Amino acid sequence: MIYPHFHQGKPQVAVRSRLIANGNGLNMHVLEAGFETANRPCVLLLHGFPELAFSWRKVLPALAAAGFYAVAPDQRGYGRTTGWDGRYDGDVGSFHLLNLVKDMVGLVSALQLQNVASVIGHDFGAPVAAWCALLHPEIFRSAILLSAPFGGPPRAAVSGTPAARPLAESLAALDPPRKHYQEYFSTRPADGDMRNCPQGIDAFLRAYYHCKSADWRANTPHPLASWEAAELAKMPKYYIMDLDKDMAETVAELAAGTEAMPCAWLTDEELRVYSEEFTRTSFQGGLQWYRNATDPAGIARLRNYAARRIEVPCSFIAGACDWGSYQSPGALQAMAESACSQYRGTHFIAGAGHWVQQEQPAAVNALLLEFLSEISRHAR
Repeated sequence: MIYPHFHQGKPQVAVRSRLIANGNGLNMHVLEAGFETANRPCVLLLHGFPELAFSWRKVLPALAAAGFYAVAPDQRGYGRTTGWDGRYDGDVGSFHLLNLVKDMVGLVSALQLQNVASVIGHDFGAPVAAWCALLHPEIFRSAILLSAPFGGPPRAAVSGTPAARPLAESLAALDPPRKHYQEYFSTRPADGDMRNCPQGIDAFLRAYYHCKSADWRANTPHPLASWEAAELAKMPKYYIMDLDKDMAETVAELAAGTEAMPCAWLTDEELRVYSEEFTRTSFQGGLQWYRNATDPAGIARLRNYAARRIEVPCSFIAGACDWGSYQSPGALQAMAESACSQYRGTHFIAGAGHWVQQEQPAAVNALLLEFLSEISRHAR
């Protein structure tokens, strides 16, 4: 089918929706543009939480108009993609980063491609893109990360450092007591708290997207000195939450009295695409990713690659009002200095927060095309 939401801008570019078996247990729903012409270089676009392939609706047509075959899947746990176990007590390990990479390798193969020109990931899609490039540079020939920098594979925590001590205990000891949002997202109640909140899922998502955007004036991010609890607590409460609050309560309080209603970058019609899908599927598929990220055994699996770095061209893009660039202290600096052998620069976009490709698509598209053009010239 041709997706109906992509015919508002110019040039008019068709975006197709279809299902593809990826060979790793999924029947993946993808949106694709530039499919009419054979042998175009492919760009793979990976969304984050709580998003969908639909979050690339303002990027897909621009890439296609520039001569690329652009593909955005609903990743494991999301949207119209099927074959994943969405139970809290189900197969959590299938949502580990290493298996998410296998999903993308399988998708590229199912598309009958040998490689892709670039893998581009936003939010939690960024670490998937980074690990794709790190583990399979022969397939993923470059990478662009949006809103979540990659500081390299995790290393063993040194005894006595904050990473070696339970962060949850340190945050809970603050006055007032706090908790990390990833720990909260890993708990059993998180899905129901958001999906069945009193204000309704539509209002919850509107407030959540608003608070992490440039529209919320309190977003004035800056680097953090360390992983110490008091330092992390400088971030907004949608990152370091009050201990006794859930996420729906948190963003409702933060958005109270602000213009969290319809905005230029996310219309009511567009918002309903998200709210209807998460009402249907729940948030649990996406939350399983966080459970692997906070599980010591899941982290240990990634430490096997501690000596590796990304050896293909890579760059980072984020909104200037996005705390995501700094939520992992030191990661952005490490990405530029050690995690990538061919780092091509850091770009902050004015007037954008965390949802950068939705808030300021023209600026993002210009940077993506500049990067893709540059690596194409060097590849000749």
